[in-house]
Amino acid sequence: MIPVTRADYQVITFDCYGTLVDWEGGIAGAFADAAAEDGVTLDREPVLRAYAEVEPQVEHERYRPYREVLQETASRVAQMLGWRVPYERCTFLPLSLPRWTPFPDTNPALEALVAAGCRLGILSNVDDDLIAATGKHFSVPIDLVVTAQQVRSYKPAPAHFTTARQRIGDARWLHAAQSNSHDIVPCNALGIPTAWINRKNERPLPGGTPAYELRDVAELAALIRSARPGPPSR
Repeated sequence: MIPVTRADYQVITFDCYGTLVDWEGGIAGAFADAAAEDGVTLDREPVLRAYAEVEPQVEHERYRPYREVLQETASRVAQMLGWRVPYERCTFLPLSLPRWTPFPDTNPALEALVAAGCRLGILSNVDDDLIAATGKHFSVPIDLVVTAQQVRSYKPAPAHFTTARQRIGDARWLHAAQSNSHDIVPCNALGIPTAWINRKNERPLPGGTPAYELRDVAELAALIRSARPGPPSR
């Protein structure tokens, strides 16, 4: 692990969904609610396993707005699980996204990072309007936002990170994310310091060993604040 010093990180960026926001809860809840309208019961774990398999495939096919990614993914996952839902009804998933909520540790941690003097950013595989809706759940302003809509590609492609580097300039920058494959591996390849928010206690992929491995965003805030000196002695 790289030691943290006061000058190390002036800017901390985050992946949003899965790192700051409980996207698994949001996805599973949206599927369960929509399927229940048809008298179908969908269990959380099969939904999430299928979703984790399908969404990267949809993103890899070609660039399309994230609302369309969500609708297409919802349709394919439903079919895999035996729920015969019309395609037009699969808008239930993008419509649910603005209601997905932050993890309990997120806002206190973001507030602590701002208090420590850090600028905050989000690099996310979504559309501008969706991240704006999610932003209403945060208790502090986000200074920098890079979306898939802006760069016309999806992580782990490098455009989010190279665009962020251009906007951040020479400031010292740490990127924090839950997804080892979408964020930590490509950041490592680009020489960007990373904090892996390993909420699910997973093992790193090849090329995915982070500078810091933490259980949640609260631990990241504590790490950064611990490097800040206290008031001068008298």
